[in-house]
Amino acid sequence: MFHTVERHSLEAFEKVISLPENVDKRFEYIAGEICEVPSNPLASQIAMLIGAMLTIFVRQHRLGHVTGSDSGYMVGGDRYAPDVAFISIEKHPDTLPYNIGYLPMPPDLAVEVVSPSDEPRQRSIKITNYLAAGTVVWMVYPLARELEVHAQGQRVRIYGVEDTLEGGDLLPGFEMAIKDIFPTDSEAAGA
Repeated sequence: MFHTVERHSLEAFEKVISLPENVDKRFEYIAGEICEVPSNPLASQIAMLIGAMLTIFVRQHRLGHVTGSDSGYMVGGDRYAPDVAFISIEKHPDTLPYNIGYLPMPPDLAVEVVSPSDEPRQRSIKITNYLAAGTVVWMVYPLARELEVHAQGQRVRIYGVEDTLEGGDLLPGFEMAIKDIFPTDSEAAGA
């Protein structure tokens, strides 16, 4: 059985996202598809934890900018809204703009926290396009409690809750214990 996908032009995408009823919604343009990007509380919490750690490190070392899911990036001909992103000061030395929805460049790092509504095919397209643009991708799987690192020309690295992720050449000196991005059952219960 074949799955047909309705393709739209970039102009149609721009029209849809500018409609008054869509102003407070997040959309991505993935290989001609217009995709609304809903989240969920757990994915949002994980993204905020990663974003907080990255923001503190990036600001302390004056490395650039960290954005959340309300910021978008142009990646090839697509438009993506990663849950967290880092863009280096070399790539964007100025204050980030206020009057546009999608920066006209890909981020250096994109963090995507997988939600139940995410389609594997779209995830694969995004990873491929991010890598082609030179973006490092951290794919976070909340239920498996794992993080995958995708980097151009390298094998995928998988980190579990016992591991520590290092920032490598992109974020030298950055370290993040994977267990720290996943809330424990006692945290979720408020204990």
